[in-house]
Amino acid sequence: MSDKESDNEEDWLALRPQEPSPSQCCGSGCKPCIYDVYEKELAQWERAKAMQDKSLLMGKKEQVDFSSSHPGACALISNNSELNPDTFTAFSVSSVEQLTEDTYQYKFELPGNSSLRLSLGQHIVLRGVVNGLEVQRAYTPISPRNAEGYFEVLIKCYEAGLMSQYVKTWKRGDVVFWRGPFGGFPYQPNKHGELLMLASGTGLAPMIPILQSITDDEEDETFVTLVGCFPTFDKIYLKPLLQDLARFWNIRIFYVLSQETSLEKLPWSYQENTYTGRLNEDLMKTIVNSCRRKPFVLICGSSGFNEDMSRHLKAAGIEEDSCFVF
Repeated sequence: MSDKESDNEEDWLALRPQEPSPSQCCGSGCKPCIYDVYEKELAQWERAKAMQDKSLLMGKKEQVDFSSSHPGACALISNNSELNPDTFTAFSVSSVEQLTEDTYQYKFELPGNSSLRLSLGQHIVLRGVVNGLEVQRAYTPISPRNAEGYFEVLIKCYEAGLMSQYVKTWKRGDVVFWRGPFGGFPYQPNKHGELLMLASGTGLAPMIPILQSITDDEEDETFVTLVGCFPTFDKIYLKPLLQDLARFWNIRIFYVLSQETSLEKLPWSYQENTYTGRLNEDLMKTIVNSCRRKPFVLICGSSGFNEDMSRHLKAAGIEEDSCFVF
């Protein structure tokens, strides 16, 4: 092989897409997954190389280094301000609010009065870099889907979590990268007589936009029973928002606090709709029987929580085809 041919081969190898590592997949079943994007770009590269035509790669987005904006924040981004499922888009953090000792509410700027235009319950994928390792995780915005000029995300930070190490460094003005949207619940007003929402911790996130959509629509007469499962009263997220939503005629909100042993110290307004312990089979039957119409169930939490809820619901007479798991 001549030096010219060798240089040409090296040029093509430099343009070859890099296969993602397992840590780069958020594991949420996104379509397209980051591996789907890789396969698409690899096929494009192979066609271009076979034809020796680098112009065929012009559709690929460029690698842009934003490390000056935030440590490790180099990402593949699109060239506009809108979300894209294939590539990452830069957004600026506009505020950080600590809700509990380990959970934060982050607000991100959108240019002008633009909106993410998400469908209900859709999630987006965050990219972070920690110690040179890229990680990706999925989060569901809690802001109303028609929110203009911003979106908000609820994130719980774990002591040993790689993404948590990255997220906890955020401050106002930092630039971070998202792609999406993915998933979602195909909600239609008045399709279901009652929605029974079972949420554990930050599993509350996809429920909030659906609740707000129902309360914002005067013609939507769907009943909703939300059951939020938290360790203690102090660790209930978004109390003011939930209290406001509970004032609507068709919304009920219950709390199940696994580490509380007594309701006496709770504000009186919470005592009548709060249970101690865990959401077990007996309590599930009580809640299902209290629903005003036959419920369609939405579930979001850890894999263990989701499995437990599915089992308890079946014991309460709710079949699998009447459930949706985020």
